[in-house]
Amino acid sequence: MAKGVRVIITLECTECRSNSTPRSPGVSRYTTTKNRRNTTGRLELKKFCTHCNKHTPHKEIK
Repeated sequence: MAKGVRVIITLECTECRSNSTPRSPGVSRYTTTKNRRNTTGRLELKKFCTHCNKHTPHKEIK
């Protein structure tokens, strides 16, 4: 069976991930799809983080 061109990826907030306080509420994550042929590198989008309560860069995680 052939693999599809579009893959499901997870975007994670970079500011929540770097926050090391023990009382942090969590990490904001979004799921989306990307075209594997057109976008070969890691995707980075500016999305709204509910924990930071502002728009922050979200990077693709494995």
